[in-house]
Amino acid sequence: MPRRFAAPVAIALGLVASLSLSACAGKADRPKSDLAASKVTTIGVNSYLWRATLDTLSFMPLVQTDSNGGVIVTDWYINPQSPTERMKVTVTILDQDLRADAIRVAALRETSRGGQWVAAPVQAATTQKLEDLILTRARDLRRSSVAG
Repeated sequence: MPRRFAAPVAIALGLVASLSLSACAGKADRPKSDLAASKVTTIGVNSYLWRATLDTLSFMPLVQTDSNGGVIVTDWYINPQSPTERMKVTVTILDQDLRADAIRVAALRETSRGGQWVAAPVQAATTQKLEDLILTRARDLRRSSVAG
């Protein structure tokens, strides 16, 4: 990841790198009592993934949020420490269950060259780390709601 990437995300991504994440249990591995906690009743997608995504991307301006379709799209975010680079993120929640494969992150990156924004590559690790951050936050939210 370029060092010019958004400072809040860079800090959060650094934390993720130091964590050892365990995979989400599959549907067959969950006890039946756990199904109610993972299902969503008021929105169309998993509420833990939805909340975790909004929390993780809270520093970026949002362009679109569709809780029934499970799509969150940010506007371009320019890190004040790196004004020649900007990022845009789209997160799609694909399932009502809290599972590792229930979320997909896509990112766009542009750099300024001669006053024009030009598409630049995004490292695959960047989107994977964002997915990991969201999943970790969703698991934490679920744990605290079940324990409380």
